[in-house]
Amino acid sequence: MYLFDGPRIIETGYNEANGKPYEVFAPDSRYVFVTSSTHIKELDSAPDTVLSLQAASKQMLQPMYTMHGFNWFDRRGTEGVGFVRALRTLLTKNLPQILPDLSTIVKSRFDELHAEHIIINGRKHSPVYPVIVKLVVLSNAVSFFGKDLAKNDQFLVSALAYIEETLMCAEIVRLLPKAAAPYIGRLIARYNTSHETIYSTLLPIAEQRCQERDLAILGRKVPEHADCIQWIMETAPRQKPWTPTRVVHELMAIWFGSVHALSTTITFAIHDICVHPEYVGPLRNEANQGYAQFERTGVGLPLLDSFIKESARLTPVESMSTRRFALKPFSFSDGTKLAVGDWACTPVRAIMQNPAHFPEPLTFSGFRFASLESLKGTNMEESPNISQNLPSKLVDVDDSWHVWGTGRMACPGRYYATAIIKVIMAQIIMEFDCQLVDPGASRWFTWRSSMLPRKNTMVVFTAHSAGPQSQ
Repeated sequence: MYLFDGPRIIETGYNEANGKPYEVFAPDSRYVFVTSSTHIKELDSAPDTVLSLQAASKQMLQPMYTMHGFNWFDRRGTEGVGFVRALRTLLTKNLPQILPDLSTIVKSRFDELHAEHIIINGRKHSPVYPVIVKLVVLSNAVSFFGKDLAKNDQFLVSALAYIEETLMCAEIVRLLPKAAAPYIGRLIARYNTSHETIYSTLLPIAEQRCQERDLAILGRKVPEHADCIQWIMETAPRQKPWTPTRVVHELMAIWFGSVHALSTTITFAIHDICVHPEYVGPLRNEANQGYAQFERTGVGLPLLDSFIKESARLTPVESMSTRRFALKPFSFSDGTKLAVGDWACTPVRAIMQNPAHFPEPLTFSGFRFASLESLKGTNMEESPNISQNLPSKLVDVDDSWHVWGTGRMACPGRYYATAIIKVIMAQIIMEFDCQLVDPGASRWFTWRSSMLPRKNTMVVFTAHSAGPQSQ
């Protein structure tokens, strides 16, 4: 039951628990959900040797079979946590250099994809989720690896297939009896070739960079690089530098997380643009006036930020957050116990739809999180009962906003992710009006705790006659 109806089961448990911890059983795990600030702090402050995010991710993704034999440690930081600085600081710092070229690339690629779509009754029907996944794959390839590798068609095809193959393989392995999992997992890995292509493409680059690193230590002059390959390598432990294989494995893990979450979030936001067209005007005006500044800084577009955040609140990718796998027995302060192999987590979707945190929580209010200052001149000042007391941003992490996790292990790539979402959303909003072909059709399905867009949801993108480059 949980596999097909996880979000509802989690939410029902939350409503019945009245703030106390509660448990949900999946075929392969026992999940203990906590919601109070006290328990969440206990969860966040527990040693990695006891409650591990790394081990939870390992169980979810089964990297031994989905990431070219990447058998990462259960404890975070065993081999260093330089990737946190690489994503949070270095990648974010370089957004002003990345975004201008990326905006042009995204617009050009969207136009190419749109031109290929079939015409029915005089209107082009675009499968929105597959389109967005391709745009995110291209955007990440440019941002992570540079424009040269982003032109490698074979790599992009494999990078696209890798997301679905990883999800499918990991789910099959998780549901198998433990004795059979290694044999079936290895068999599936041999047939899923995308991870092999990604690995074999990135490995020679990582080998060259490691050679350059060693030459630089000897005082030799080497080329300078500004991409994730270099940042991951440079932020690895100096006492025990990562091998090329280890660098590539880290990149593959980051790649999966960035493509899957971004694609789903953007797709749901486009659904909401179609369902709530009254927001298009203010969002388009803001983009036309403020996009250049956003490109130069990597921050800005507060109305679009609020709209995306509201979309993510009502249709989040995940219904659970702050995942921790119990490596050792653990007890919360109220006596709730975790056995080895249990998970502790927070019910993020249920919290975000609680009226105690969000007035009229089931009502879509696209500028709920915007400041009064940013709403001036839009003619869409929200009524007080559906606005938050204080404005907030998509990248924020607080007691009621767990989309990025919580506390010390909140997602370090959230600033980059938010910028890429805005690039793709703004390009579409500035250039096109959007309309669902079948507004009454189901647009997503659930699996475990996830909400996933349906691939067959069609959107009509019509060139906006007053757009800056429309014809």
